[in-house]
Amino acid sequence: MSATMSGLDFLQAIRDGKHEHPSIAETMNMKFAEIESGRVMFLAHADERHINPAGGVHGGFAATILDSVTGCAVHTMLEAGIPYGTIDLAIKMMRPIPVNTELFAEGKIINMSKSLGVSEGSIRDANGKIYAHATSTCMIIRNR
Repeated sequence: MSATMSGLDFLQAIRDGKHEHPSIAETMNMKFAEIESGRVMFLAHADERHINPAGGVHGGFAATILDSVTGCAVHTMLEAGIPYGTIDLAIKMMRPIPVNTELFAEGKIINMSKSLGVSEGSIRDANGKIYAHATSTCMIIRNR
């Protein structure tokens, strides 16, 4: 987080290569595709690093991607230097996440107040088929 840039400007700077990508982006194979006020879109794909003992993509893959897009949607709405943290993430897995398939993860604001940001996110394929959906509540930490 930058103390001098709004959340929107900071995330756009990461997308544009002006700030270093967070390491979780490499671990999860995700990158920014679109960023605007109150909305983000990531491209993501699971690979062999995300496989569980049963041979499928671990549910933590979808959970992490959804936590990221819902949190980043909130981040786009914040002023410079204002941190936030996820306090609730409710996920519905609709079908198994495919391996080595490009997926689109979108996060959108539902409501913002001074102390809470509520957002939703989904993971879909290029045909619009939904794999997982989440709602999230983030605490906005204005006084530290």
